[in-house]
Amino acid sequence: MSRPRVLLVDDEPLSLETLARILDEEFDVRTATNPFDAERILEEDWIQVVISDQRMPEMTGVELLARVRDRWPDMARIIISGYTEAEDIIDGINRAGIHQYITKPWHPDNLLLIVRNACRLVELQRENALLALEMKMTGQSLEQRVAKQRERLKRNFNLDAIVRSPESPINQVCDQIAQIAPYDIPVLLTGESGTGKELLARALHYNSPRADKPFVAENTGAMPDQLLESELFGHEKGAFTGAVNARVGLFEQADGGTIFLDEIGEVSTSFQVKLLRVLQEQEVRPIGSNRRRKVNVRVVAATNRDLEQEIREGRFREDLYYRLAGVRVHLPPLRERPMDIWPIAEHILAEAVRDFAKPVEGFTQEALDCMARYSWPGNVRELQNEIQRVLVLAPGHQLTADLLDPRILRADDADVPFAEPNRAEALPADGTLKDRVEALEARILRETLIRHQWNKTQAADELGLSRVGLRSKLERYGLIPN
Repeated sequence: MSRPRVLLVDDEPLSLETLARILDEEFDVRTATNPFDAERILEEDWIQVVISDQRMPEMTGVELLARVRDRWPDMARIIISGYTEAEDIIDGINRAGIHQYITKPWHPDNLLLIVRNACRLVELQRENALLALEMKMTGQSLEQRVAKQRERLKRNFNLDAIVRSPESPINQVCDQIAQIAPYDIPVLLTGESGTGKELLARALHYNSPRADKPFVAENTGAMPDQLLESELFGHEKGAFTGAVNARVGLFEQADGGTIFLDEIGEVSTSFQVKLLRVLQEQEVRPIGSNRRRKVNVRVVAATNRDLEQEIREGRFREDLYYRLAGVRVHLPPLRERPMDIWPIAEHILAEAVRDFAKPVEGFTQEALDCMARYSWPGNVRELQNEIQRVLVLAPGHQLTADLLDPRILRADDADVPFAEPNRAEALPADGTLKDRVEALEARILRETLIRHQWNKTQAADELGLSRVGLRSKLERYGLIPN
């Protein structure tokens, strides 16, 4: 990094040499013995600080620095003088806009500190000027950035970008979302946790006329009423203990756009009344305020509960339900669409590889088959968690089946279109004791072999079998590596 450049002007060579020797270790020093040489140097070099003696034969230091101020106003200007007349000081400040008036005799450390501060001031002024120029240009620039980001979001949450197989039941869901997105009607998304309700809510927003306005989301489950009211409707300063600042609620933040209320079935019946009033009146009143504020939002709610059953049991208001459920859209769980497991798994892996910066070639076929057999009660969220865990633990460049959690390896083979057919089927609900025991034995054998990467010696040792005995059972149950 280049050193700050300082110009010293003094008609006495000894004083000039003394000043230069002190400043030379820290600054790039230029010297001039008269004002005319000084101006020539200023025309040729970019100087941050000019230090001039006051008493010189051609012109005073104040006169020189006044000329510098007119031509190079960004430079810091310092006067050194053995005279301390008040008139000189005032004249220097008014005419030359000097940064500092140093009186002789001066102390070297004090001189260094003054010049350092002057250089820093010039640098800050320069940065400020650049920022001011940048701010003038950012209006259009920011609009362009926002527009690009908005287009990127629209692409990311395009319905065609939702990962699924060609024959997936989600195709029907996406068609339904595409049909209702243009119309300003509330939507209730139902389905188990982890099925992707928030993803679908965002797709609904970014495919609607409100796409250029905000999308905000709030998980309303297990949140105390006062905190939830503050989050959604806002509060005034001092409205309750801990309200040290006013807060704008999410309904106001989403004005013109969409608000997503997840786990709506978990809110208390008392808060349901407040939410119903907001939806009916289309206005919010922050906690501690007497003023109501109009809001224009589209509400998309989601729940994993059966709200109609909740209504029958008195835990959910029927009038609020009909305010939320303008259109109901149900997301089937992952176990009802096993054909989606492979494409979703590959998509999740690609994202995890990028996030964790750990490149791998992908899953082995056996690993994919094992994942396809499993029912995934936690749906996509559980699948994502498992893939990230396997990626982190993987010692090689492929994700093999033995890395999967044992509960996945113990999964049933029945009715799985992607698995190779074999006789290690689900434990039958009926049949003879012999049939049930054999089904369970086949599942244990298969899980153990996968964990040991089909090493029969290790599997036989764990199960307490001889290699001959293990081979006989494998032939009996038709267990072969995929």
